[in-house]
Amino acid sequence: MNARAAAPRRAAFAYTAAAMLAFAANSLLCRLALAGESIDPASFGAVRIVSGALALALIVRWRAGARPGAGGDWLSAAMLFAYVAFFSFAYLSLTAGTGALILFGAVQLTMFGWALRRGERFAAAAWSGLALAAAGLVYLVLPGVSAPPLVGAVYMALAGAAWGVYSLRGRGALDPLHATAGNFLRAAPMALALWLPFAGGAHADAAGVVLAVVSGALTSGVGYALWYTALRALTAMRAATVQLSVPLITAFGAVLFLAEPLTLRLVLASGAILGGIALVLARRGRG
Repeated sequence: MNARAAAPRRAAFAYTAAAMLAFAANSLLCRLALAGESIDPASFGAVRIVSGALALALIVRWRAGARPGAGGDWLSAAMLFAYVAFFSFAYLSLTAGTGALILFGAVQLTMFGWALRRGERFAAAAWSGLALAAAGLVYLVLPGVSAPPLVGAVYMALAGAAWGVYSLRGRGALDPLHATAGNFLRAAPMALALWLPFAGGAHADAAGVVLAVVSGALTSGVGYALWYTALRALTAMRAATVQLSVPLITAFGAVLFLAEPLTLRLVLASGAILGGIALVLARRGRG
């Protein structure tokens, strides 16, 4: 392979790697802000989306003088808003590693469900992989000493479903940055509408606002634009596969930066979920 042919692949790899790091950072930033009670979840979500919209609008205006609202669409914006809202409230009770595992387990199941609906056929081994992944999720949330709170787990699963739809729709974006900017701009009033009912109990210190702004402007706004760019060079199967790295990155980041424990339940559930999904993807890659 000559250098000219290899350049697009290297760029796609770089975009993908940066996006995965951004996804993991979002879990760590949100958990750090909420665990320290630096900000409430409704405020975190609102600041995250609004700061992302402002940052992307400036980037789009600087890059081409275009209007950011002209890109994206309302359904994608609604999925973005749903993901951020459920994600923020889920991290009131979930650890960063557990939350990321539930999130991306739900993402994969959503994407696989879409593939089934579109008529893709799965071999017996692939069905076994799905069953293994589902069993891992069930085991993770079963009642017990180290099980995550059920409400938080349900919220994060809903966030994962919304993100799965958002990713599927993003594969058709002709201008990833413009589309992401438009989606954030449309999602901003939704986030403010969600914040209003919680305004009476809202609170935020400087650290909480900074964490939310970094999550919105950098690891969400720019990170999602990078992801939309990477999606143009990825098949649906590969897009699903690379996201399996996020829970592992997040879990190790949480241990290093948040002093969160790496429990046996999380390790076993990770093996079941990631192994099961990898089996499905391996079978899809052959057929």
